[in-house]
Amino acid sequence: MPLRKGSSQTIVSSNIKTLVDDWKKDGSIGTSHPPTKKKAITQAVAIALTKAGKSRNP
Repeated sequence: MPLRKGSSQTIVSSNIKTLVDDWKKDGSIGTSHPPTKKKAITQAVAIALTKAGKSRNP
């Protein structure tokens, strides 16, 4: 499923959920294959924030 456009917290959270759900289905996020759920979530956060044009640091 494609990621939604926008930079609001709701959209970023939705994109993170989409990426983690994709990882649960087939074990990959994009072209990478994070071995654990924790690493998959970390990568999903990074991808979603980059898509929104935001940084993890305040």
